[in-house]
Amino acid sequence: MSPRTGTGSSTAARVIAVVADIMAFIIILWILMYLLDANRGNDLVQWVQDSAHWLAGWSYDLFTFDETWARVVAGYGLAAAVYLFVGHAVAGRIRRS
Repeated sequence: MSPRTGTGSSTAARVIAVVADIMAFIIILWILMYLLDANRGNDLVQWVQDSAHWLAGWSYDLFTFDETWARVVAGYGLAAAVYLFVGHAVAGRIRRS
């Protein structure tokens, strides 16, 4: 019998990390588009906004800053940070097992 190589768990960990990165990227892209006042009539901007809002629905409006830009950065930024942290922590745990 050959020793276990761990390639299956390594692949799963890589997939989890990439998915977390993509989710965070979409959210961060929306933050940048919002701050740069991107044209919300544009289909790409609308798709990014809708996707980010869906991904960060649990954290958006969690903070009640007076300035709208601060609510966007804090609410969506928290979601991006959580996805990156949790996704990479899970991927690291899978790699070690």
